[in-house]
This record gives sequence, C-alpha cells and structure tokens, in this order.
Amino acid sequence: MQLATLLAALEQPPISIDPAVLHQRYEITALAYDSRKVVAGSLFVAVPGTHTDGRHYLHDAAQRGALVALGEPLEHMSEPFSCPLPYIAVSDVRTSLANLSCAFYSYPTQQLYTIGITGTDGKTTTANLINTLLEAAGIQSGLMTTANFKICGQEWENATRQSTLEALEIQQFLRRLLDAQARYAVIEATSHGLELQRVHGCAFDIGVVTNITHEHLDFHKTLAAYRRAKARLFEMLDPERDKGLGGRPQAILHRDDASYEILKPYCRVPILDYGIDTPAAVRAVDIQLWASGTSFRVILPDAECVIETQLVGRFNVSNCLAAIATAYSQGIALATIQHGLASIKGIAGRMEHISVGQPFDVIVDYAHTPDSLQKVLATLRPLTRGKLMAVFGSAGERDSQKRPIMGKIAAQMTDFFVLTDEDPREEDREHILNEIAMGADSAGKCRGKDFLCIPDRREAIAATFALAQKGDTILLAGKGHEQSIIIGREKLPWDERKIAQELLKTYV
Repeated sequence: MQLATLLAALEQPPISIDPAVLHQRYEITALAYDSRKVVAGSLFVAVPGTHTDGRHYLHDAAQRGALVALGEPLEHMSEPFSCPLPYIAVSDVRTSLANLSCAFYSYPTQQLYTIGITGTDGKTTTANLINTLLEAAGIQSGLMTTANFKICGQEWENATRQSTLEALEIQQFLRRLLDAQARYAVIEATSHGLELQRVHGCAFDIGVVTNITHEHLDFHKTLAAYRRAKARLFEMLDPERDKGLGGRPQAILHRDDASYEILKPYCRVPILDYGIDTPAAVRAVDIQLWASGTSFRVILPDAECVIETQLVGRFNVSNCLAAIATAYSQGIALATIQHGLASIKGIAGRMEHISVGQPFDVIVDYAHTPDSLQKVLATLRPLTRGKLMAVFGSAGERDSQKRPIMGKIAAQMTDFFVLTDEDPREEDREHILNEIAMGADSAGKCRGKDFLCIPDRREAIAATFALAQKGDTILLAGKGHEQSIIIGREKLPWDERKIAQELLKTYV
C-alpha cells in the first residue's frame, strides 16, 4: 500500500514529516510496532510503552528493512538522537497505529457486525457464550478473548498473555475473519484495550458489560478512571451506524451491577438490560444451583423458557443472561438459545474440575480479583462437604490495593489457604505475599495455622493437596487457562491444570 494512502487515514495530521517522505513514493509492505517483526518495506510505528520506548529501536528497525518510521517527536527524547529512517512525528502514536492498521487491512469492520465485551470479571465466559449462540443459529463468527481465538469454528489458545491485543493484531484478525466469510466478531475489550486505543476503529455495533469492580488501579490509578475507561466502549456505539448487516447498535447493561448507573449516561443507543435481583428486560428467576450445573427460567420481553447449562454458579447465570440478551437483540430464536446454552461443556480455566480419581475436589479458576474470588468461593462453599481451601496470589507490578482485600476474603470464606506466586514479575515475591497476608491478619487469622505463604506455586499446590481429605474442595485461583508464569522478566511454562493432574496422581 502506498504510504500516502496510509497517512491519509490518520485522524490528526502529523506534527512533522521528513522531507524524504514527501518526495518519494514509498510502497509499504507491512506494519510493525515491534522491531523484531520488521520485514523489508515495513512502516515501523514506535509505540511508547511502560518499560521502554519504541523510538529506541529505530536503528534495529532500519537494519531489518523498515522504509519509514512514525512516532512521537524525536526532540522529546531525553538524549540527542540521530534517526536512521525518514520520520513522521505524531501527537498520538496509539491512535495513529489503529488508524494505519484499519487502512492497511482495508477496514474489515465496515463489513462485520462487531460485539465488544467489557467488565472486570466474566468477559471471556460471556464472549464464548455469545459466540456459541451465534454458531447455534448458523451464523459464521469469530472471537478474541483472554483465553482463546476462534474463526468460523477453528479455535486455538491465546498464548500472548494479552486479553486485548494491539490494534495491528486486532485488525489483522478481523481481516482474516472477514476473508473466512464471517458475519460477526466478538471482541473482549479490556480497560487497557480501551484506554490504549487498541480497539479504536472496531466500529462496535453492540457493547456488553458484565460488571465493574476493583482491578487495574496500578494502571488507571483511581476507580473513577477505571470506570471511565470501561465507558469508552459505550461511547463508541454510534446510533447512526448502519452497516447494512441487519442490526442496529445497542448497549447490553447489567441491571444488578453498579456499572448500570455508571454506564447509562454514556449510552446514545437503545439499552437492553439484564439481571437477577432487579427488574430487567432479560431476567432469570427460579434459579437452581448444583455442583454439576445450573437451571433457571429466563423471562424475555415477549417469551420465556427454562435454561439448563453445565456452567456452575450464580455469577454464571449473569454471564448467561448477558449472552441471552445479546443473542435476543440479534433475533436469535429462544429455542436456539436454549439448545446452545445446554451444549456448552465449560470454558477453559473457568471453574474447571480437575480429577484423576482423587478423594477430594480440585477446581481451577482464573479468579484474580476480589470480586471474582469472593464469587467463586461463595459458589463452592455449599457444594463442599469437608473443608474449603484455596491457593492463590496476586500479580506483581499490578494493582496492589486489591491484595489485602483478597487476603481478607480468603480468611473469611475458606477453612485454610496458601498464598503463592501468581506472576511476581520483577516485584519482590515475599512482599506481595505479605501484602495479601495483611488482609488475613486483619480478619484475625494466624500465619502458620490458618494459612501459609509458599512462594513457589508448585510447592504451594503440593502442600495444599497433602492436607486435603475426602470431601474437601481446593480452589486453585488466578492462573486458569494461562500457559506461563512470569518471574522476573522471564515467561516460564506453566499449565495449572496439567500440574494439578501430575501432583494428584499420588493420591489415587
């Protein structure tokens, strides 16, 4: 694609352009923001990051064959710098990356019906539920979530450790989806993804929220800023948008959650709400919860039926309602919705039961926030005949305010727990565990008696298994589907489900 064509897609004109860019017709073969992925003919976008600055890799990009670079003004760098490439300076690099990516892949969302899902917890489950209901209706679709990717029935794991990928990967994925003849794209839109413009240009037709609780204050600094980032998804819903694909923009809000009143003012499109405890357009009543599944009656504006699903827990009823509301808004028949939810076996790393025949129950779940930990423990407590135990930690270099809260929740809701590594990164692992333990201490629990601190996660799990007896339930929380654990700057292989299976074999 001609560089001039790409630059015409920028919403804000460049601050400055190297004269060489104006006097030569550059043919761009690829976009890259990671210099290691530059190929001959690339436009290198120097994205500013948390730990580094893309402008420091301009020489590497040039050596690998980049033709041109784009980024923040070079004069703003702390040290004098000689640029090896014709340079385009812009005021907002991330929005520019999104604009360029949309143009390079020929604006795929103009021909896709896009559904964005945000919230603190439940995004991945809800996205997969929605995708399943679309497939049950015979609608070709795909999804991008924390756990998995899917294009028209072909599924693979998300091994990137990013819930919402960068704009370049998102637009590339959407182009693949469109080329595969899909009609719908379901995209997990995190607060980071919204704030950092990763989903800019996705032209969302439907916005869905699960809940908004306490998370990512390391990045957003305040709960108000975190909520504001979530609200961006609903600001992106344009009431005038009509792609000619059969649906009009709509907001799916959770009436039981505090997010309803927070997000409502940002919605310029019709709202379809859902809930359990509060009157809503899509509501669940007569809820029956079992260890093996859930049943409830869903009431819609013009119909009702009984829903049975293998998903466990009251919080999954809310996730189902969000998916039902979304499917209903698209005209999917209630019988199809009923059949689709009954067909779902479970979501990887979400309330996943691990068994090799041991006499106690082991559950792996991604719960890594105070709210999700509380909900999972509340679900498991009535299902547990013996003791309820948990193994969990908190990510390093992330929201530290939630740590004592999670420690207090574990102290109040379990009979015993072990604090361990989640992803300590470059933060002191003992310090992280001590901050969680402060919450347990405040609840009157005693270290060494009521809970242990074992940094090594494998050792922590093994120690907990060694204490378990018949009828006990052990929750392994925080890692879920993930395939790695980050210690220092190294991403080490880690599959909680496989490790649990290995350790459990000695109990059979």
